[in-house]
Amino acid sequence: MGCDTKSTIHGAERARQTGLGTSVGTIKTKANVCCVQFPSDSGNTLAFGSADHRVYYYDLRNPSVPLYTLIGHNKTVSYVKFLDSSTLVSSSTDNTLKLWDLSESTSQVIDCPVQTFTGHMNVKNFVGLSVSDGYIATGSETNEVVVYHKAFRMPALSYKFNTTDPISGDEVDDSDQFISYVCWHVQSSTLVAANSMGNIKLLDMV
Repeated sequence: MGCDTKSTIHGAERARQTGLGTSVGTIKTKANVCCVQFPSDSGNTLAFGSADHRVYYYDLRNPSVPLYTLIGHNKTVSYVKFLDSSTLVSSSTDNTLKLWDLSESTSQVIDCPVQTFTGHMNVKNFVGLSVSDGYIATGSETNEVVVYHKAFRMPALSYKFNTTDPISGDEVDDSDQFISYVCWHVQSSTLVAANSMGNIKLLDMV
C-alpha cells in the first residue's frame, strides 16, 4: 500500500472545488507524506511520517522549517500517534515502532528514540497503529494483533486471527492474511481490529 503522492501539504485548490474554504498554510516536503497527526491538546503543532524514513514535527505558526526531525527508521514511516503533547509513537515497514520524547530535546534533529518496539512483522503493508493510556496496538503480517506497553520493548499481549475451514469448521492459521487496522475504544480496554480478509473482531484486553 502506498503513501500520498503529493509532496506538499496544502488544500487551496481542492478547497475551492469542495467549498471547504481557503488554505491558511503550506508545508513543503521533499518526500511522499504517509500520515499526519495532531496532538489532542494542541491545534498549533502536528507530526507527519514520510517515505524518506523520517518523522517531522511542525509548529504551524512557523511552517517554513520543522521544529524537530526524528531519525531512526530505515523504511517508510506509515503511522504516527501522540501519547500526549510531547510524546509520540511512529510505525514503519522496517518491523519496528519507536517512541519519541520531544519535551527535553535541545536539538532540531532527534536520532535516539526512548524505546524501539520489536515483535511484530511489518515489511510491506500498512497494518494500523492505535494508542491508549500507555498501551500501543499494531497489526502484524502474521495475522496477529500485537499490543505493547510504552515501558517495554517486547509485546505485552497478542491475538491471532484464525480462519474457519469451510469443510471441517475448524479454525486454521492463514499466514497469507494480515491485520489491516486497529483502534482502541476511547478510554477503555476494548480494541477493534480488522484483517485483510474482512474479519473484524472486538478484543478486550484482560
